[in-house]
Amino acid sequence: MKLFFRLLALPPLALLLAAVVLLAHEQAVASASRRVANVAYVAATAPDFDPQNHRLDIYQPKKAAAPRPVVLFIHGGSWNSGSKDNLLYRAIGRRLAKQGFVGVVISYRLSPQALVPAQADDCARALAWTVAHIKEYGGDPARIVLMGHSAGGGLAALLATGSDTLLAKHGLPRTAAHAVLLDDPAGLDMLTYLQKQEYEGDAQYLIPFTRDPAVWRQASALYHVRAGAPPYSIYIGGETYPSISSSGERFRQQLTQLGQPPKYTILPGKKHVGMVTQLFFESNELYAELKRLAQ
Repeated sequence: MKLFFRLLALPPLALLLAAVVLLAHEQAVASASRRVANVAYVAATAPDFDPQNHRLDIYQPKKAAAPRPVVLFIHGGSWNSGSKDNLLYRAIGRRLAKQGFVGVVISYRLSPQALVPAQADDCARALAWTVAHIKEYGGDPARIVLMGHSAGGGLAALLATGSDTLLAKHGLPRTAAHAVLLDDPAGLDMLTYLQKQEYEGDAQYLIPFTRDPAVWRQASALYHVRAGAPPYSIYIGGETYPSISSSGERFRQQLTQLGQPPKYTILPGKKHVGMVTQLFFESNELYAELKRLAQ
């Protein structure tokens, strides 16, 4: 984000030149990958099929190789906004492919049409589709790393440490995810968050999470942490929202108590939005961490 505002402050000619350089760079990144767009991960005959949101994009490296590790990316957006078609998420997909992954960037149904348990179910269905079909696109179904930012981080955590019924419902084993990277995850403990409602605007989350405390608990990964979970890497912005940093720390403690301490990294100075916009840059350390997790 800082780079964006610096660019805006440039004189018109310099700004034009910078835009040309960025465009050329983006085209070079895109040329190294192949995008297969709008693949349905829910059967069109399903009674709840959403033709807009039950879709995913696949980003493949153009260079042929042995089956590649896979990153399934779940976007954020406060559970009521966002799409795989966002230009930033497309850029992330292309960068994943350039790093040697098969990138799978998904959409899912949003609030108020779909509540968080249904959104988690959508993500589980997208994971099941990926396990079943990613070989056709050069990916290794045994090396799927789940990755999510913000609300997407909370959903990714639910898939990896959530109740076994969420996975078993779609024929997935507990080990469906090889590893997990949470990028400033939101919603890890909505039970505590909605019980307190200590911040202005918190009532808005009673729509996607309902007014039922049982749902708040069901949709919070913190209460489903179990032994045998896949390896976790958690990145928290040093200047993110207090609720994210505090719930992230409690999640770390839960995993540690089970003998599975995650790699836990606080990035100084990073705000919540900056934790995802940093992924525009190929040299970002989260890409290096994904490579480590995929081994």
